[in-house]
Amino acid sequence: MDENKKWIFHNTRLLLEKYRDVVWSLEVSAARLNSEFRAEFGSTLEEFLDLSYEAGLDLPEADVTARIHSINKSRNMLRIIDNAVSLLREKHKNGEKFYWILYYAYLSPQELKDTEEIIEKLIPYIGEISRATYFRKRDEAARELGNLLWGYTTKECNSIIENYFVDKEIGGENE
Repeated sequence: MDENKKWIFHNTRLLLEKYRDVVWSLEVSAARLNSEFRAEFGSTLEEFLDLSYEAGLDLPEADVTARIHSINKSRNMLRIIDNAVSLLREKHKNGEKFYWILYYAYLSPQELKDTEEIIEKLIPYIGEISRATYFRKRDEAARELGNLLWGYTTKECNSIIENYFVDKEIGGENE
């Protein structure tokens, strides 16, 4: 693996490993901010922002505004990841399998206790697989997701086209 591919794989795995923590932190931050707004202004943050927007008010660069921007930035980052996962699932020839592997390994709300539990959860979606196959497919799914998130090199485009734009025969063996 060349250095660029190693970088993409490493960063994608790191991002996936932090996904649940970011989602949880975002939920807690939004709930806390909403509680503070309800206590201080008698409305949720979203209601307050809607009223401010309708009234034409510019919010000052205060702590609350900075926190709102931070929450929105995190939400946007999660949307990028979620969209890339959806694209992988819908368009890659192994997308459905990759989706379920990534879901149980990194994206599900509750982290599973170990690899055996993940493999057990995968059976309805991809069938029986060995531990070694699971790790190989998990890494392959992370590499493909990384390619979507961080981009491709020109050299890689031919193999990418084969993975994302395969001809599928209706009712045929290529599905």
